[in-house]
Amino acid sequence: MNIYFTEIKKKLTNKFEIEYLEIVDNSNKHKNHKYFSPGKFHLHLKIKSIYLNSLPRINAQKMIMKTLEEDLKSKLHALEISIER
Repeated sequence: MNIYFTEIKKKLTNKFEIEYLEIVDNSNKHKNHKYFSPGKFHLHLKIKSIYLNSLPRINAQKMIMKTLEEDLKSKLHALEISIER
């Protein structure tokens, strides 16, 4: 796993009670898009968390986005979040 992905995993697991977290790098799927930035990632977070699942989906996603706020400014171009039961 990419060292940067390990950092993301650490940030999220330190902030939230997460039973499972998979980070899928979809950056290659976007190489031909008009606004593709080679230095930024397109990620899909697949999260299993009883805590986050107990919240309204928009609130849980906002909390995750807030946790990764600096990353979204510098290293992430797109972030898809799936919170599973």
